[in-house]
Order: sequence, then structure tokens, then C-alpha cells
Amino acid sequence: MSSDDVSHDASASEQGAGETRSVNTGRRYFLIGATSAVAGVGVVGAAVPFISYWEPSAKARAAGAPVKIDISKLVPGELLSPIQAWRGKPIFVLYRDEATVASLTEQPHDLADPDSNNETMQPEYAKNPTRSTRPEIGVYVGLCTHLGCSPKYVVTENFDDTKQGGFFCPCHGSKFDLAGRVGAGYPAPDNLPVPPHRWESDTVIVIGEEGGAA
Repeated sequence: MSSDDVSHDASASEQGAGETRSVNTGRRYFLIGATSAVAGVGVVGAAVPFISYWEPSAKARAAGAPVKIDISKLVPGELLSPIQAWRGKPIFVLYRDEATVASLTEQPHDLADPDSNNETMQPEYAKNPTRSTRPEIGVYVGLCTHLGCSPKYVVTENFDDTKQGGFFCPCHGSKFDLAGRVGAGYPAPDNLPVPPHRWESDTVIVIGEEGGAA
């Protein structure tokens, strides 16, 4: 073999090695780029659930929002059904007849706080014998002030002496009259709370906004 042939073969080998190095280098850069891209997608994918975790859900945002209640179909003697909720708490809306309103004014039975002196249990506009802005319509948070059970609506004979209706808590026996006032001597320490509310119209109450009567 001549020296020219040897030189030619060496040059060919070097050229082949160079091409191999070029291919390997290009492949390496491609893999690095691809891996980085995948990693980037992974980071974004991991960030989305994290961000979603901290972003309040629609339910959470609505939990403290005002709630509108339509009472156009409510008749005297009835508790609105189905019971609506505000901030996760049941809201009792009661339509009282004239005789009931009169009996609440007379206060014929023993009550723990007949004059609603605990100001934390109702707005100022509901500090009256019916604890309401309209005597015939009572609006209360339907949770016993003892341990938070939900009292049952009793149309009549909630109180033995007067046979008057009201709300009865089956958990520990607390009784409330039809203005949400607790009877004396029962476990519940306070009257049923009156939530902030206003009348948007004659038949629509907005729970969670101050304003009282329309």
C-alpha cells in the first residue's frame, strides 16, 4: 500500500469520526432540549394543581354571599320549605298568623331573654317582641344555641302551659317560642340568632345584607 493510500484512508477515518462526533453532539443537544421541554411541562403540570389548591372554589366564594329567599308561596302557620342555607347554616322563615303575633306581644310564658337584651343575637331592627322587621314574618338561623343542633318546628303545644307552638330541639330538650326566644330553664343559653337581612320586595328577603324593612 502506498503512502498516498494510507493518507487517504487516514483522512477518511478522521472525516468519519468528525461526522460521528457531529451526529453524537447534535443528538446530545436534541436530547437535552427534549428533556428540558418535558421537564418544563412537568413543572407547569405540577404548578397547576398547586395553584388550584390555593384558589378558592366557587362554592367557597359563594359561602359568604347574600342569599335571596322568595316567600311568595308561604302562607300563615307555615315554615318555608325547603329550608334555605346561608353560610352553611339553615335559615328558618316563618309566617305567623295574627293570633300568634298577639301572643308573642303578651309574653304569656317564662322566657330566658324576653326582651332580646343579648344584642349579639339579632340586629337592632329586630329587637322587639316578634324579633323581626315585619311582625308576621320571622327570620332565624335554625341552630340551637346550646350545641348547634337544628330544632324542629312545632305548630302547637310546644309549651305545656300555653299550648303555643315554637321550635323544639330534640338533642337536649331546649324550647323556643315562635319569635325564636328560648324558654327559661332550658340548656340553650340564648335565643335563636336573627341573621342580617333586608327586604328586596314584599316577597323577597336578602339574607346576609343589612337593611331591615323595605
